[in-house]
Amino acid sequence: MTYAQRTIRDRRVFRRHHIKPDGRNLFLFGYNEHVTAPMTGEELNMIAGSDLRYHPLRDEWAVYAAARANRTFKPSAAANPLAASAPGLPLTEIPFDAFELAIFENRFPAFSTPQAPPECGDAQAIAATGACEVVVYSSDPAGSLATLGQDRRRLLLEAWVDRYAALHEAGNAYVLPFQNRGDEVGVTLHHPHGQIYAMPIVPRPQQAAADAFNGGYDLAQEQRNWNPELEIKNSGGMVAYVPPFARFPYEVWVSAQTPVSGPWAFTEEQADGFCDLLGDIEARYDAFFGRATPYMMSLHAAPRGEDNLFQFTTQFYPLLRGPDRVKYLASVEQATGVFTVDIMPQDAAQRLKAVQL
Repeated sequence: MTYAQRTIRDRRVFRRHHIKPDGRNLFLFGYNEHVTAPMTGEELNMIAGSDLRYHPLRDEWAVYAAARANRTFKPSAAANPLAASAPGLPLTEIPFDAFELAIFENRFPAFSTPQAPPECGDAQAIAATGACEVVVYSSDPAGSLATLGQDRRRLLLEAWVDRYAALHEAGNAYVLPFQNRGDEVGVTLHHPHGQIYAMPIVPRPQQAAADAFNGGYDLAQEQRNWNPELEIKNSGGMVAYVPPFARFPYEVWVSAQTPVSGPWAFTEEQADGFCDLLGDIEARYDAFFGRATPYMMSLHAAPRGEDNLFQFTTQFYPLLRGPDRVKYLASVEQATGVFTVDIMPQDAAQRLKAVQL
């Protein structure tokens, strides 16, 4: 099933829904309607089953998904599961010989349709219902957010918005698109991609943010009042900056100067500016550190039903404090949540701002 979803600057965005042999969903997004017939012979199957257990001393949940221990680990280029499929070779996760952007349900999900009630002895537990999706930015196994180009980043944004709507409508309490980049972060597939987790609970940091916004905290106003040296770049009503409370060296946030609750609420100008800054920040990291920078990036939008006051941010956490110096989360950070940061936020912002792209 293919249909025109939305229009970006007079260009239609198409979405095709394909159901894989094991029942998993695959969505193909593109500026061109995708009509190619799928290749036959796919033998991949989902391996699911997980539960959430509550930690009473930390007031937080952890997900237990033993099947993930067997997930794909650094395959050869010939066995890349995120590539387009080629005739005569074993099929990849995407049984088509070409695509623009693809999203499919993960074979090894932490959150999924429950297989059985959780069995966990005396721990407080619930089934880890929800979804885990893989977002493949391109059929090209090389590249990054910085090199994909603005049109492809806009396509990615439209795909995120589509999945936010569907996963919220399915009843998930929180939806988190994110990207891990680099060996230092633990990436096992280097084809440019991200993921989306949809959860039955609102994680503690996001609930704390929702509580702060509902209590009157105004991030946009605060950002305007902060030292201008914290700002890196603004584009289309969006601004990239190092927050004065950054926990990681060279941490960068992107948010709207006129607050929005999530990407679904962007104006066209904000959407363009947001996508510009996604590429810009990664390019700055790579130029500043002189290498492909390992980082964690996540989109912090409103939990389901919290649209009114929540202010959306995208947060980049680089895992470097120098070109060959990894920022490890050591004993103090892990035990207490109190981070030790060895660069002042305004200095980090000015160094990133000074990068010539």
